[in-house]
Amino acid sequence: MPQELSFDVVSKVDAHVIDECVQVAMREIVNRFDFKNSISKIEFNAKELALTVTSDDEFKLRSVMEILDMRLAKRGVPLKNLQPQKIETALGGTVRQVVKVQNGIPSDKAKELVADIKKAKLKVTASIQADQVRVASRSKDELQSTMALLRGKDFGLAIQFTNFRS
Repeated sequence: MPQELSFDVVSKVDAHVIDECVQVAMREIVNRFDFKNSISKIEFNAKELALTVTSDDEFKLRSVMEILDMRLAKRGVPLKNLQPQKIETALGGTVRQVVKVQNGIPSDKAKELVADIKKAKLKVTASIQADQVRVASRSKDELQSTMALLRGKDFGLAIQFTNFRS
C-alpha cells in the first residue's frame, strides 16, 4: 500500500533580500540627476514587514516605487505580495506611502485555495495550517495536477510549493 505524499503551498518573502533591494534602490536614487535636491527615501521595517516611501510629490513617489519594484523583481521578490496603501501627505509638503509586504497566506486566501482544490475533484486532501496549506495524496500524479491547477489561477499573491514529502 503506497504511503501518503504531501507538499505545502506557501507565500514567503525574504526580508533580508527586501532590505538589500531597498539599499540598492536608495543608492540609485541618491546618484540620479532627476532626484537631485529631493527628499526621496525608502525605509524598511523588517519586524512589521512594511516599506515607507517618502518623496517631494506624487510623481517622484511613483518614480521611487518604479525603481524599487525593478530592484525587487530582479532579485526574485514577488511583486504580487506588495500591498501599497493610500498616498498621504506628510510634513514639509512631502507625500508618503506605506507598502505592506504579505508574508504567508492569509486565512481568506487559504480558504479560497482549498475551495478551488475541492472544486477540481482531485483525489487530494487540502488542510489549512497557520499561514500555509498542506496538500496530501497517495498519488504523485494527483499532487502534480494540483500544483498545475494552483499555478494556473491568480490568487492575488505569489505562491510557492515546498516541503515535498514522500
